[in-house]
Amino acid sequence: MKRPRTLTAAFVRTINRPGVYGDGRGGRGLSLRVHRTKAGRISKTWRQRLRIEGRLTSVGLGPYPEITLAEARRKALDNSRAVRHGGDPRGHGVPTFAEAVERTIELHRDGWKAGGTVAEEWAATFRVHAVPLLDKPVDRITSADVLACLAPIWASKPAAARRAKRRFSAVFRWCVGKNLRPDDPVDRAVAALPRVNGYAPTHYRALPHREVAAAIRAIRGVRYIHPSAMPCVEMIALTAVRAGEARGARWSEIDVEAGVWTIPASRMKAGRELYVPLSTGALGVLERALALAPDSSLVFPSRTGAVLPRNAPGRVLRRAGVAATVHGFRSSARSWMAETGVPAEVAEACLAHVPRSLVVRAYQRSDLLERRAEVMQAWSEYVTHQQGAARSRFDPETGLGGRFGGISGNLRAAGSRQIDDLGSPKGRGRAENGGATEAAAVADE
Repeated sequence: MKRPRTLTAAFVRTINRPGVYGDGRGGRGLSLRVHRTKAGRISKTWRQRLRIEGRLTSVGLGPYPEITLAEARRKALDNSRAVRHGGDPRGHGVPTFAEAVERTIELHRDGWKAGGTVAEEWAATFRVHAVPLLDKPVDRITSADVLACLAPIWASKPAAARRAKRRFSAVFRWCVGKNLRPDDPVDRAVAALPRVNGYAPTHYRALPHREVAAAIRAIRGVRYIHPSAMPCVEMIALTAVRAGEARGARWSEIDVEAGVWTIPASRMKAGRELYVPLSTGALGVLERALALAPDSSLVFPSRTGAVLPRNAPGRVLRRAGVAATVHGFRSSARSWMAETGVPAEVAEACLAHVPRSLVVRAYQRSDLLERRAEVMQAWSEYVTHQQGAARSRFDPETGLGGRFGGISGNLRAAGSRQIDDLGSPKGRGRAENGGATEAAAVADE
């Protein structure tokens, strides 16, 4: 179809070729934007170019056919008159970047793990790397503004820069969806940045498994403002759980008699409940933790009774002179399992890794609790007593005879006061129903 000098109702209705079609001279900057969606559907929207306070600005007028050509022209005329009299047709509804950040975080919050720290991490990204943008209306932020925020960290802190890029872009996409600005300026900003060669994801520093025993001895000698932080780190080393899972542990999740720690799905990265077998070494750590805070519902509380700060385990390692990260203990345990012949599916289950293959998932209906208990008991003996050092291969026939014989009566007595009997239907129901409450404790991190 031949393009008319000014838009007509027939042209607007039938044009299906992507592009921008202006209303000609005297059209007050009105245009019809036609584009094809990812689903292959043709979408048409009205926009108007206006000069407001000396800056060219694109204002959304709504989609076609909801807004007809006549209605779009009427809106364009009203907007032009408002600008001519010093007004702003956008009204006071254009938020600052800081306000857009808050709304974007709220939009995604329900999809993030309950009790997690994702929202806090997003907020920290903008608080640290987007200071010049926070007070600006979102429609006045240019690619040069974004470039000024990303350039200082692009090469020196590539992981942080890429996180910032993704999060900046999420906020601007929200703005585009709300017709607050016409585009996402992040890609144009990145086009002006150099390529960082050799970038690779950061790997957690891990100790060789032969050095874990010495690290645990050093950790026990640390003096720190949060006394429960040391047994918390030792628990992480012995059970290979993630740091957040250990810091948020509650006595209601611990079944001493069965030797099982039940972490609710709300506190797990994979969103699935996990049963962690407790070795004799781990049970000993629990006994020491109970002595430090006998009246707390948290296993490893801070000195104020709240969940341990997120950085507390890492500070314990630094004070102990351990050149590794807390998360690295998981790698140490995994490498020991590989060297001692632990089957891969059992080793992955010990680390609560979700199998990627649907076929593998189908054949792993069980969480391999008994086999994991054997592996983690052998790991505990290896890193606490070095008894496992004499074995060249993991021996599944070793068994767990006498595993709970040395448990102190103090820890058993705590079962009647603080530790729910998760082995019973009544106790298990309490744990399941209280998952959301337990997860909320970690939100203080």
